[in-house]
Amino acid sequence: MKEIRLIVDDISEPTRLDLYISSQNNDISRSYIQKLIEKGNVEVNGRVVSSKKFKISIEDEIRINIPEPEKLKLAPEDIDIEIVYEDDDVLVVNKPQGMVVHPAPGHYCGTLVNALLFHSKSLSSINGIIRPGIVHRIDKDTSGLLMIAKNNKAHNFLAAQLKEHSTKRIYYALVHGNLKSESGTIDAPIGRHPVNRLKWAVVEKNSKRAVTHFKVIERFSGFNLVQLKLETGRTHQIRVHMSYIGHPLVGDPLYGLKKKKFSLKGQMLHARVIGFIHPTTLKYMEFKSEIPDYFEAILNKIRKN
Repeated sequence: MKEIRLIVDDISEPTRLDLYISSQNNDISRSYIQKLIEKGNVEVNGRVVSSKKFKISIEDEIRINIPEPEKLKLAPEDIDIEIVYEDDDVLVVNKPQGMVVHPAPGHYCGTLVNALLFHSKSLSSINGIIRPGIVHRIDKDTSGLLMIAKNNKAHNFLAAQLKEHSTKRIYYALVHGNLKSESGTIDAPIGRHPVNRLKWAVVEKNSKRAVTHFKVIERFSGFNLVQLKLETGRTHQIRVHMSYIGHPLVGDPLYGLKKKKFSLKGQMLHARVIGFIHPTTLKYMEFKSEIPDYFEAILNKIRKN
């Protein structure tokens, strides 16, 4: 058990406990601090505090007990993955279609995390024992680029950019129909589907703002190849937004057409570009992934027809 002791000497008015601790410890995320408070691991003036909203004042003494990390029960697996970039802080991986990012019910092996554990001795621990290094995700059947954090400082830095919408994330998708405009913006809130709990939908109640910018790259008879730039990053955002405007992704099992045009394993969606500020050098870095073979094969088939 690691203990951190703080004496409050730099505030002028009562301040929330979680906010103060977070401001004093850049290597610990605010969400993790809140979990420590909820589990009774934080004391103020010798008394356990279980509310993150508790207000501390000048000269208060705070003790934070950080438990030893749980031993990771996941098995590293020698799975071939494409590493686009790597240094002491960050990995950029080009995930293939069909690979689950992290373990979940029904998928405890063969995931990107299993492969990362074999490849790297150091991964961030902020997202728990089943999601080491994972800062953001893409769906199992979406291919393309992901940034991975190798330590907690890098994780917090990259996560902050996602929250501030300052990362650059560009996807390519094949959609049904022909969009009327060459480019545009979909600004529509996304929340849980009111009936089907497996799906997300554009809804006003219990939703969050979601913004997707689109641009038509190539037009075919009955299909468009579209570039999509995420401003926000909601679950299934691109798939929900394109279905919402009447142009669902080809092959999408949840939001697409019931009649399948091609024999596909999932939606035609590829995370093509990712850009971010490096957590140590503070320089902007950008990476690009070419459209994978499975995607290009469908495009060529459509072009021939």
